[in-house]
Amino acid sequence: MINTLIDAGPFIALFDKDDKYHEKVKDFLKKFHGHLTTTWPVLTEVCHLLDFNVNVQIDFLKWIQRKAIMIHELEDQHLSRIIELTEKYSDVPMDLADASLMVVAETEKITHIITIDSDYHIYRTSKKVKLKNLLEGY
Repeated sequence: MINTLIDAGPFIALFDKDDKYHEKVKDFLKKFHGHLTTTWPVLTEVCHLLDFNVNVQIDFLKWIQRKAIMIHELEDQHLSRIIELTEKYSDVPMDLADASLMVVAETEKITHIITIDSDYHIYRTSKKVKLKNLLEGY
C-alpha cells in the first residue's frame, strides 16, 4: 500500500459540507487504498479553519482518534530543516504545516500527497523531488 501525505485542505473539504472540494475529496478517499500520513501542524491548521463549528472540530478529532490517518511525529532535529524550507520558499510563502509535510516526505521518502494547494507544484525535497498530487486530475 502506498504511503501518502495529506495536507489541511482535503481534511477541511471532507468535514465542511459547504466546501467546493467536499464531494471530490469524499469520493477520492472512498476509493483510495493506502496509508494517509500527516503532522500535528496540519491538524492544528485544520482545527483552526473548522472553527465555524465546534462539533465539526470534534467530529474531525474523533475521526483522527479512530486511526483514520497516521500522525508523523516531528523531532527537535527537524526544526532546522523546517526553518530552511520556510526561508527558501518565503516568497510563496510556505507555512509550518507545509514545511512539516515536506520534512516528512524527505525523512520517510514519501513521494505522493493529497492537497488542494497549488504550492506543491513549487516545493521540492532536498533531493529535488516534486511530490505527486493524487487529487490532481481526479
